[in-house]
Amino acid sequence: MRGPQINGVWLAIAIILAVAALARFESTSVSAQPANGAPLATPPPQDLRALADLLDKPEIRAWLRARANSAGAAPRPRSESAAQMIGSRLDATRASLRRLAAAIPDLPAQLGIVWATLTSELRQHGALGLVGALAGFAVLGTLADALFWRGTGGLRDRITALPVETAEDRLRAVAWRLLYGTGHIGAFAAGSVGAFLAFDWAPLLQEIVLTYLIVILAVRLTLVGGRIVLAPGAERFRLLPMSTPTARYWFLWSAVLVGAFYFAKGTFRLVPALGATPATRTLVGVVLSIILLGLALVALWRRPTLDGHRTSHRAYEGSTWLVSAYFVGVWLTAFSSETAPFDIGLVLLLVVLASFGLRRVVEHLLRSSGREAADPTMRPLAVVAFHRGLRVAVFVGGALVVAYILDLDLTALAANDTAATRLARAVLDVVIILLIADFVWQMARVAIDRHLSGTTVGAMTGTDAEIRRRQRLRTLLPVLRNLLLVAVVAVAGLMALSTIGVDVGPLVAGAGIVGIAIGFGAQTLVKDVIAGMFFLFDDAFRVGEYIESGPIKGTVEAFSLRSIKLRHQRGALHTVPFGALTTITNQSRDWVIDKLSIGVTYDTDLDAVKRIVKEIGGVLQEDPEFSPHILETLKMQGVEQFGDFAIQVRLKMRTRPGEQFVIRRRAYALIKRAFEKQGIQFAYPTVTVAGDAGGATAAAAAKAGLDLAQA
Repeated sequence: MRGPQINGVWLAIAIILAVAALARFESTSVSAQPANGAPLATPPPQDLRALADLLDKPEIRAWLRARANSAGAAPRPRSESAAQMIGSRLDATRASLRRLAAAIPDLPAQLGIVWATLTSELRQHGALGLVGALAGFAVLGTLADALFWRGTGGLRDRITALPVETAEDRLRAVAWRLLYGTGHIGAFAAGSVGAFLAFDWAPLLQEIVLTYLIVILAVRLTLVGGRIVLAPGAERFRLLPMSTPTARYWFLWSAVLVGAFYFAKGTFRLVPALGATPATRTLVGVVLSIILLGLALVALWRRPTLDGHRTSHRAYEGSTWLVSAYFVGVWLTAFSSETAPFDIGLVLLLVVLASFGLRRVVEHLLRSSGREAADPTMRPLAVVAFHRGLRVAVFVGGALVVAYILDLDLTALAANDTAATRLARAVLDVVIILLIADFVWQMARVAIDRHLSGTTVGAMTGTDAEIRRRQRLRTLLPVLRNLLLVAVVAVAGLMALSTIGVDVGPLVAGAGIVGIAIGFGAQTLVKDVIAGMFFLFDDAFRVGEYIESGPIKGTVEAFSLRSIKLRHQRGALHTVPFGALTTITNQSRDWVIDKLSIGVTYDTDLDAVKRIVKEIGGVLQEDPEFSPHILETLKMQGVEQFGDFAIQVRLKMRTRPGEQFVIRRRAYALIKRAFEKQGIQFAYPTVTVAGDAGGATAAAAAKAGLDLAQA
């Protein structure tokens, strides 16, 4: 697997974590801390119930409402500086550590209270009331799952025999396996939790049994999900590409880590219900978090590579140290009186793992072969849609979970929100907007690149309409891609600014004024852009066509918003602003007529010449190399003029643009060969010298003149 890449996703995660912690700390320091910096003690449950009963009375609510209206708006809390906030948090952490240290000597007594509560509950409901109930419902869930297994043997055999050669086959197999795994979870949940809910339980016993029953259900769900994703016993159905030993390793460790996490979390929440103090609860949470941290580090440092061959030399991998440091940092938040940093740290870790895991799963499921596998621009649009869509869903879901942990309302601002709370809400909204904008851009870019690649392959094959359409797409799609990028960035930027409270109306108006000012100051640039737009609207040229404009000529290779690149036939590359182009002569549009001229002597039979030219035209038309490019074959038009020493005969043919040169050279060769066979002479200028035919000097001079003329 490729290592994590440092990109905007990681930056967004870091910003979310920092701002979320800042918002949580500031809100708790303002609203939940007394003047001396020590945290408020939790009121007894009976006092809270009495307060709730009072608030339910209509007269109490009416009195409170009247008092609030008469008193007016409450003063806003005094904002703290960054140094004061950090100092208050350090004081709170030191106070929390002092309370933990003070609670250590009292831990045996508190554990005795917990044990007394448990034994009292067991005496009241029997020894099997707790352990027996938990084991019994776990057994009932296992039996229900076993019945489901036996009853679906035929369906399981059909799923096992499903083909996985194509992407459609793999998606179908995943859907069936997911449906079958959901049936397993449903059967176990109905047999365990369903049976548990069918009876009435004492409040404390119900809370204990249900807590650890959920732990068993979470482990069961993890195992079923591992069979679907990792498939340790069926490599052909594996969604996450890795070796079988690696798949088995993570299949077991994922169940261990999930079970340990839910066990620790459930036990941490049960401690107050068993009569322990909040300090004892925090101390128990620290011990359980140490165990969980140790398991996570063991799994991390002992993990095999994807090929399953190497498990050592982890000390030399920077990613292992980085993730270990992250684990330790999240664990250190357990010493704080707030659980939000710990929960946010776990959410961000799961978001990152899910993002990279989903990318590999989607690419493995929808993998292709041949040209699409070699060219990244030819990736199927479904791959990009699934990958980017799931990525957006994962990060948006993570942002919403972080907002829920911080008790932030992403849709409205409250009057008593602090600056950090507003910043946290704005950052989460901006991250969501940027992720959606990235999804839209990636989908559009891949779609345009695939169309461009399709127009490049076989660009000069097919009918005339197909060739013209491909050339038109190759010309306009790059411009459309650039314009779309600018539009997506502009819209996303304006939405992000609007989210953080910036009024975008003046910005839009100011952009228009600035654009007018730039237009007056850069008239040449505006002229080039506007001229290029009209050239494109008029379809004056396309990529791959040979054009002339004044002294400039060449083949169109590419163009931007203000200039065009022309490749001369000798290799020179001209970059010409659109404003510098005048009349454009397109030599590559539709067809060309090529005219040939040959000179024959005055004693030549012109009918024979016409017959020979017609035969040569037929030969060219039947040649598979030239026939696709010949629209009208070679034919003789007639005598063009009588020269001093030759009769000029004009020939012509109609071909596709750019192909006339090769066909002309072939036609000349065939004409020469045919004339030699028929005894037809090409005319050329000669010199005749008159004089004494018997004189040697005159004869020699005549011969020399003849040789010179022939040369």
